[in-house]
Amino acid sequence: MLRRTTISVLSICILSGCVERRLTVNTEPDGVLTYLNNQEIGRTPVTRNFTFYGNFDVQLRKEGYQTRKTSKHVTAPWWQWPPFDLVAELLPLRLQDNREISFTLKPASTQPADPVALLDRAAEMRGKLQSSPNTRRPVPATAPTK
Repeated sequence: MLRRTTISVLSICILSGCVERRLTVNTEPDGVLTYLNNQEIGRTPVTRNFTFYGNFDVQLRKEGYQTRKTSKHVTAPWWQWPPFDLVAELLPLRLQDNREISFTLKPASTQPADPVALLDRAAEMRGKLQSSPNTRRPVPATAPTK
């Protein structure tokens, strides 16, 4: 009976090990709508749990500010590298890895677009498109030559 109780208690201790991974996104200004890997996670400052380390695609949006799309890499701590990660997951301890990434948004331009400059840029782009080899019709091989 004592042996069974001891094994049960040890099993519960071993299985109670846990690693908590949290990512906090801060911005200047606060209240920015935040997307992490194309999923809305809330308004900053916002904290979310995550499972895997690596690259996170971050999109930040707020009215009156330029939208920012970027990628941030989160590197695993040494105790999450193989084979140490197996031991860390099984230890009867609660390990925490809190990561924080911060961004500063730039105010959006409040000047109205100059219509003449906009039309000039459109004409320039049209010229580039028409001169592209992808838009030219190929000359048929059987076409007579004069």
